[in-house]
Amino acid sequence: MPTAVIAFDFDPLVQLAANLIVRWQTLALALIVLICLATAAVLARRDALRADDLLYIVIGAAPGAVVGGRIGYALLVPEAFSGGPLTLLDPAVGGLELGSAVAGGVVTASIVAALLGAPVGRWAHIATIPLLTAIVAGKLAMVLAGSGQGRFFDGDWATAFVGPGPWLSLAPDVPSHPAQVYEALGTALVALLVLTASSLGAFRGRDGSRLLVGIALWCLVRAAVSTTWRDPVVAGPLPVGGVIALVVAAAALVLAVVVGVWLPRRSRAMAGAQPAWPDPETRPPF
Repeated sequence: MPTAVIAFDFDPLVQLAANLIVRWQTLALALIVLICLATAAVLARRDALRADDLLYIVIGAAPGAVVGGRIGYALLVPEAFSGGPLTLLDPAVGGLELGSAVAGGVVTASIVAALLGAPVGRWAHIATIPLLTAIVAGKLAMVLAGSGQGRFFDGDWATAFVGPGPWLSLAPDVPSHPAQVYEALGTALVALLVLTASSLGAFRGRDGSRLLVGIALWCLVRAAVSTTWRDPVVAGPLPVGGVIALVVAAAALVLAVVVGVWLPRRSRAMAGAQPAWPDPETRPPF
């Protein structure tokens, strides 16, 4: 058996009280969410948006993320729901698929923002970097639980989780692709590209196209990384999760073109059109 160059040997559990034991990953995720929400609130205040709307928008994102994530997971692991469609409502069965969860969360968050009368595009613009940062940090936090390992791999950067654990990957002690780290690094690069494009004036309209482009690029990274997952392939080198990522990427790019290019052009064309009044002498009186 090949030996991993990077081997993790630590206790993934922490005891907070006599009867309360949690994973380090759980604590890290809670801190990540708190930091990203605080960052979004600061950015919203700088952009003269109502920071209290952020709470409603985040709550509004939750049902879409859960529904989208469960639908994606049902496509990913259909045998997990062989007990019938009602098992989709059982939180003890299966989990969430990240690509479809993000897509669903963005949809319902946008609906809630529109109902509040908040500027959806400006909120989406602000949410881009906190969302990508949360994905990066969340993927890195998976290392704390030994989850997200890819296919078995004997390269120099293969990783393995030794010791009693409990780890969340199957066969954690076998050297494998650090797929969770691949996606974190790729998403960090996406965030850097989006920030660079923003500094060059690519998203001056603050119409939400920045969020859509960021999601699309992240999904392309996710699709590429999915070729290292342990899931069975269904289309070329891609597993179901990779196909879902490509579908979300395509939809996000189409919407980015619509809101960032087509709608502004249409608005300018309508604003420039002058009414064709008839000759004043022949125009009938009101």
